[in-house]
Amino acid sequence: MASLYNTKYYHRDLSWLRFNHRVLQEAADSRNPLYERIKFLAIFSSNLDEFFRVRVSDIRQIKKIEKPLRKKLITKPNKVLKEIKKQVHLQQQEFGTIFYNDIIPKLEEENIYLINHSSFSATQRLVAQNYYDEILKDKITIACNPCSGEDEVFVKNESLYLAAILSKEEFALVEIPEDEPRFFVFPKQNGKYYITFIDDILKYCLRQSPEMEKDLTFFAIKKSRDAELYIEDEFSGNLMEKIKASLPKRSTGQATRLLIDEKMPQSFRDILKKSLDVFNADIIEGGAYHNFKDFFSFPNPTDKALSIDKLPPIDHPMLSQYDSMFEAIEASDHLLHYPYQSFEPVIRLVEEAAVDPHVTKIKITIYRAAKESRLNDAIALAAKNGKDVTVFIEVKARFDEKNNLKWGSIFKENGANVIYSYPDIKVHSKILCIERVKDGTKKRFGYIATGNFNENTATLYTDFGLMTTHKKITKELNKVFLVLDGTIIFPKTKRLLVSPFTTRVRFIEMVNREIDLAKQGKDAYIILKMNSLQDNDMIKLLYRASNAGVQIRLLIRGICSLVAGIKGQSENIYVTSIVDRFLEHGRVYIFGNDGDEQLYFGSADWMTRNLNHRIEVVTPVFDKKLKQIVRELIDIQLNDNVKARIIDADQKNLYVQNDKKPVQAQLDTYEYFKKLSE
Repeated sequence: MASLYNTKYYHRDLSWLRFNHRVLQEAADSRNPLYERIKFLAIFSSNLDEFFRVRVSDIRQIKKIEKPLRKKLITKPNKVLKEIKKQVHLQQQEFGTIFYNDIIPKLEEENIYLINHSSFSATQRLVAQNYYDEILKDKITIACNPCSGEDEVFVKNESLYLAAILSKEEFALVEIPEDEPRFFVFPKQNGKYYITFIDDILKYCLRQSPEMEKDLTFFAIKKSRDAELYIEDEFSGNLMEKIKASLPKRSTGQATRLLIDEKMPQSFRDILKKSLDVFNADIIEGGAYHNFKDFFSFPNPTDKALSIDKLPPIDHPMLSQYDSMFEAIEASDHLLHYPYQSFEPVIRLVEEAAVDPHVTKIKITIYRAAKESRLNDAIALAAKNGKDVTVFIEVKARFDEKNNLKWGSIFKENGANVIYSYPDIKVHSKILCIERVKDGTKKRFGYIATGNFNENTATLYTDFGLMTTHKKITKELNKVFLVLDGTIIFPKTKRLLVSPFTTRVRFIEMVNREIDLAKQGKDAYIILKMNSLQDNDMIKLLYRASNAGVQIRLLIRGICSLVAGIKGQSENIYVTSIVDRFLEHGRVYIFGNDGDEQLYFGSADWMTRNLNHRIEVVTPVFDKKLKQIVRELIDIQLNDNVKARIIDADQKNLYVQNDKKPVQAQLDTYEYFKKLSE
């Protein structure tokens, strides 16, 4: 597929679709428990919804740009959209095959039957009708619209509808209630459990209602809209207020997809195209049911354990021994790795800082906050207690704008200095700096991480965090905050890598050093773990390193625009991707450095946006013990031969297979930390 564009760069959006295919592979993997496989179907569906709302809308906006500039941005957007539609269609077919030919039979082996309205028994019809009359009837609106299509019919963004032709003149749209569970469990019969979509309860009961006909056929539809806010001028006026005012636009934005039942007749499709203001390119065929992300809450009415065994976070072996987080960090640097280890020490640190009489200042960046958060409550309390609290809140974090604005208001009400987004740049770094004055001596406590200050994602995403009082690191960390509050323009940092100032330049220097070592015949290697690799200049540099003989090993979870394994270009580059129960989110960068290995981690992927258009912070790991731990954890991932896939030139997603002892990195990592805590 790389040849569709060129052999040097795999298109980022097609590569993202290949990542989502890896999610689909987990749904197909019979080694996973049944309900884990169902969860991956939900993740796949949720991912695809966001892809159409964000990436497809971006490509369509590019089509509006004049050709000379467009060529610099992307190659033939129409061709890309056509290929996207083709790949999505193939994946939807694979999705249907997995669900209907594998998942449904496996459910029936557990005496769980997912039935549609045509299979309702006489008793189930009565139960369904009762549920409709008592619960659903008052929550639905039946909109009858003219088939002429002269006036556009409004449907909500991402909401589910049932559509049916009533006559030559009219069709009906019924919105499926969002505040009711998507699935309804019938009373158990003969040792069997029966579950249905509420879609089917509506289909059955609407056909019994006087205003409908019994032979009506309802088809599911869902319209996705452009999720971009399109702030016309970020550089003038109050950007935060502009974002707040723009949020409602998401519900009325331009269509990026109309998902329909593939069995819908062409004549009805033509009517909906006119009435819903969509085009052929917008129409994506799916099954009889949409919003499979609702399968996150698919009920298990049995008493059987059909999901994976939970891996409860392990207490940090050192931090759990201290009553005071400040004493613990003063004693030594500490590494945390979520979700294997608990996020609790980070919360404890901020909660302690909020009430500690010696703490004078707290500075923190918030990118994606949890809706309910002890950590954020502690920040508010610190401000209320008179601490000098500065919170930088990124209100351009897509889909989290409203929640971030809410917390910003809370912090401000309690006396914190709240700084909102900068024009044309996002603050993506995950940093905290606390100043404490005791016996006349000021000491800074720093925390630098790869993941957000979010208690919820800390149980789902794999991330690293470093707690330190290292004087030079914390001094440079403070400089980053001085940039954020406008005190200085450029942070002069020798140890921290800070985007958009030094990260690219420093990484280029480190790669070039490995190239020089390889040319001298020395052992030269680079190991990079990232979410995404897209920046063309950094990819070119890795190609140059490969051609010089540098051994390059990449762990890339999502987008990988680098084309690996091509002779004369990337034959010394090997890429794998791990998709398992947790979402791999940490970024780690390792350079051989002629035997004196350098290891960093931080918030930046090698994407142009992370290197040029975001405030990112990457820290070296100096402590030898902590450095060894990170290195050993990366080695576990490099050796995964259970959940790792090979990202080759065509991104076929073939599983790594060899005769070595089975290594499932995430489970082995959990065991690693269990032993560490013993």
